[in-house]
Amino acid sequence: MPLFHPEALAGKRILVTGGGTGLGKAVATHLARHGAEVHLWGRRQEVLDAAVTEISAQSPGKAFCQSVDIRKAELVDAAIQQIWDRHGPLTGLINNAAANFIAPTKDISPRAFEAITSTVMNGAFNTTNAIGRRWIDQGLKGSIASTLVTWVWTGSAFVCPSAMAKAAVHAMTMSLAVEWARYGIRINAVAPGPFPTEYAWQMLNPTGESSVGATQASEVPMGRYGEPEELGNLMLLLMSDGCDYITGACIAIDGGHHLAAPSTFAGLTKLSDASWKEIRDASQAASAAAKAQRSV
Repeated sequence: MPLFHPEALAGKRILVTGGGTGLGKAVATHLARHGAEVHLWGRRQEVLDAAVTEISAQSPGKAFCQSVDIRKAELVDAAIQQIWDRHGPLTGLINNAAANFIAPTKDISPRAFEAITSTVMNGAFNTTNAIGRRWIDQGLKGSIASTLVTWVWTGSAFVCPSAMAKAAVHAMTMSLAVEWARYGIRINAVAPGPFPTEYAWQMLNPTGESSVGATQASEVPMGRYGEPEELGNLMLLLMSDGCDYITGACIAIDGGHHLAAPSTFAGLTKLSDASWKEIRDASQAASAAAKAQRSV
């Protein structure tokens, strides 16, 4: 039985960064099914177009997209203004875009560190601030939800740049919740546990071995992975008008995993240098394949 009415988000206009693939696309699809107009951002236009086509087949006229590099504030601001001009003001934002891979921190180059942190931290701030300024100037209410990780509470070995950047977005969430509450703007976050998606699983479990990389279902107290619809329901609630008293929260949705295994990749300390080279080669291959798609 559906949890929410099919028109629960009627009249809502929501931007989802990183909305062309994975959990971003799944959440956007779920929101559109419940009446929202969704705007998808990413860097690969053909992937975004395919996602819009897929969502529109179920929810006609509910999906739009723009290719935007959220690391660049001026491009974000221009793209937000296009949405305002062509469609009307946004009512919600989901900061979902991310970059990550597992590696010993001593082997991470400055360029790799910048690639991860600029997407996660700078991108979330650029988008949040560009939309928030407009809401404040125009006297509009709004809701923002950022997709974080439970590492914001625990840290996590071998994904240090991502853990740092996500923790920064968590700090932004708590800071702006207080600063912007008087304007009717709510800022929250969710911290998903293991929700397998193709590209993320390649980057976080690149060898494909059950004992290496991404969390196994048996390590989750509930004994399973999360379902995209479950995350979609949580995001739907945060984007709705039904929880106006919730702000500054970061809600874990992980089957209790972070309580049972606080450091997701701690087990990787046993790997040899040869194993790390295998992981690095597999990650680079997956990254190269994704980059080739962007250049098509």
